[in-house]
Order: sequence, then structure tokens, then C-alpha cells
Amino acid sequence: MVIGVPKEIKADEYRVSVVPAGVEVLTKAGHQVLVETGAGLGTSISDAEYAEQGAEILPSAAEVWRRSELIVKVKEPMEPEFPLIRQGQVIFTYFHLAAAESLTRTLLDKQCVCIAYETIQEVDGSLPLLTPMSEVAGRMAIQEGAKYLERPQEGRGILLSGVPGVPPANIVIIGGGVVGINAAKIAAGIGAQVTVLDVDLDRLRYLDDVLPPNVMELYSNAYNIRRMLREADLLIGAVLIRGDRAPVLVTREMLSLMKPGAVIVDVAVDQGGCVETIRPTTHSRPTYMVDGIVHYAVANMPGAVAGTSTYALTNVTLPYLKQLADRGWREALRRSLPLRHGLNLAEGQVTFEPISDLFRLPFAEPGALLAGPAS
Repeated sequence: MVIGVPKEIKADEYRVSVVPAGVEVLTKAGHQVLVETGAGLGTSISDAEYAEQGAEILPSAAEVWRRSELIVKVKEPMEPEFPLIRQGQVIFTYFHLAAAESLTRTLLDKQCVCIAYETIQEVDGSLPLLTPMSEVAGRMAIQEGAKYLERPQEGRGILLSGVPGVPPANIVIIGGGVVGINAAKIAAGIGAQVTVLDVDLDRLRYLDDVLPPNVMELYSNAYNIRRMLREADLLIGAVLIRGDRAPVLVTREMLSLMKPGAVIVDVAVDQGGCVETIRPTTHSRPTYMVDGIVHYAVANMPGAVAGTSTYALTNVTLPYLKQLADRGWREALRRSLPLRHGLNLAEGQVTFEPISDLFRLPFAEPGALLAGPAS
């Protein structure tokens, strides 16, 4: 199969979807890998390193898209890439379609095959291609929150750890999943006072077992969220519903409960966000103010630390990519239930029920599409 690796063009996105080690695996399996020149520079990977492992380096994205049967990316296709998408072409990337109705409809019109990293689900319920980036984003949330709490950044001027005689910051984390636990670990290690809210009591018991004493676990409901907003110096939104829009748990009205100069980091922004006033930002312009509260809403947080996140991501994507390349998408999805969970759109049809429900589009059972010839 011909596999294309275009350079990412989303603002301030420095990751790349395949590293040279992945090229070696794919080419040894008999596949052709086309890499756009400069695709790896954001991760400090040169064209020569790809070429040494058997990749063909192409001068333009247009040529990569034109020649490739399977496109593998990090982020969703952007508007300049829309004309390059062909009918029947397979695109394997993060899509986050629940927050992107216009993109969803464009891809349906293109009649391509969209397999989303974020909805691939193993039999134990885990989301293996989302986990490493959630780990990165959770840890970064504390790093970025600390920066924007500084007074020159319009924050409250609070040091997360405090100092002897001065109390530490209060950090409130809504959601105790992968993002939440990673944020809590870093915040607790710094010495902040941390509260994690979640609706899963078993998860709260687990967090209570594994996190240090300066982390408090609290059942998540509207009353407790309002109560904790009054105390929060830094609020982390860490809510995830697989493939669906994040629920809005913090309304604009609730912002009045927060201290002036408090900071919100909504990691759920790529799924629409759990804060009503959140809207996506970029690394070059990461924050804005609403009612005296600093909002940080970068939708591709891990892109800023591509030297770590590219390798964390490609460690988990490569086995699935190889299945798609070795067997074609239909046969790969027939054989792999986790990969089948990743199929969001195919041949002009919505094959992922939350997207169908959210945008009121007809739903097509994936099984019917997989009954066709291998491709």
C-alpha cells in the first residue's frame, strides 16, 4: 500500500504522524511510504533520516495526497487540504468530529474513509491512541496553568506551591480520567492543594488509593462544582465522553463565583469544552479573558512538546497503521473490533452513532460497509 505522511499545517502543530522507525517497519513489510519534505522538522527529524529508512521524500503536500491510498496525520484535515482528498482515500488521524460539524459534512461530501484515533477502543474499554496525548495534556495543563497564573499574564500572581508561611494554590480538576490523574500527579508533586471531581465512585476510590494526601476526591455534581469554583485559583477541564461532545459543566454565570485572575485550562476544548465560555485558541495566542477569568484553550496542547509527544503517539499508532496497510481498511476492520470502533465516516455515510445523533445525520452500520470487497 502507498502511505502518505504530509506535513501538519494546523497552527503551531509540530508533531508528525510517522517517525523513521515506523517507516522502517512499513517498508520492510512491502509498503511504500511518501513523506512530504520538512514533515518531521518540528520534531527535529530530517528528510535524510526518513530517506535512510526507505521513505520517498516529495516536494509538496499535493503530491503526497495525490499518490497515497492511505494518509496518516496527527490532526484533522484543514481547509487547504480539502481539495486534495480523493473519494475512497483512507485518512487515519485525530478527527474530533463532535466539535466540527462543518468538517464532518465536508468529509462526507468527499466520500473518503475516516478512521479516528480518538475512538479506537480496546475490549477493556481503554482508548489506546488517546491515552498518551491525554497524559501529555494533563501534565502540560499544570505547567501552562502555572504560567498564566503569573501576574504579567493577567493571572492572580499565585505560586502553585506557595512558600513557608503562605498557602499553596487551590487547583480544581473536573474529571478523574487520564488527563485528570496526570494533572493531579504534577499538581500534587508541586505542592498545590488539589481537588479532583468525578461521577464514578470507583474511580474516586482508585484515585484516593494512588494519589498523595494533598489531593482530595469529590463527587461531581453542580453543587460541588459551584462550591469548588469559589476556591479555585486554577481550574482544569478534563472531561471526556468518547467521540461525543463534552458536557458543559461550568456556565458563564458560574464564572462570577471565581476569583478575579483565576485561570481555566480546558483540555476538553477539542471536543467542544466543558466550560461554556471556552473557544479554541493556538499556541501563539493561547489565552483570552472573560469576566476577569483567564481562559487557556489550545486544542492541540501536545503539539508544543513534539519532541516528546510525537514519539508517545507513534508508539501506539504504528501497530494499527500497519494493520490497515497490510490488510486494507475493510479487512483490517473486519478482523479488529478496536479498529472498527475507529471508523467514523465511510463512503459518504456516518458510521459512528454519536456523530449521527449530534448532527442529525443518517447512521450506517459499519458491518454493512465492511461486507464489500477488500480495499
